[in-house]
Amino acid sequence: MNYKPTTIDTSHVVLGSDLEELVERLAQNNHDHWALKRFEEGWRYGPSRDDARKETPDLVSYDDLPESEKEYDRKTVVEALKAVLALGYDLKPR
Repeated sequence: MNYKPTTIDTSHVVLGSDLEELVERLAQNNHDHWALKRFEEGWRYGPSRDDARKETPDLVSYDDLPESEKEYDRKTVVEALKAVLALGYDLKPR
């Protein structure tokens, strides 16, 4: 296998503080999409991750997630927004 991941160069893109609220809202949405998929697959809340039993402690509202999990969702969103900007698109509020 010779797969070599290539990504959009976002090293020159800086998100302004005006996008913090958007990042947080999209991070919450990202978590909710993930949670819906897990529920559809038969997962449920459990005190620790157990793949065989399909249990995870992360099936809680975004507000109840540990900060480390919220940060994972934020980083995913930030990189996606930076890629959008690097590709020449604008982020304009309505």
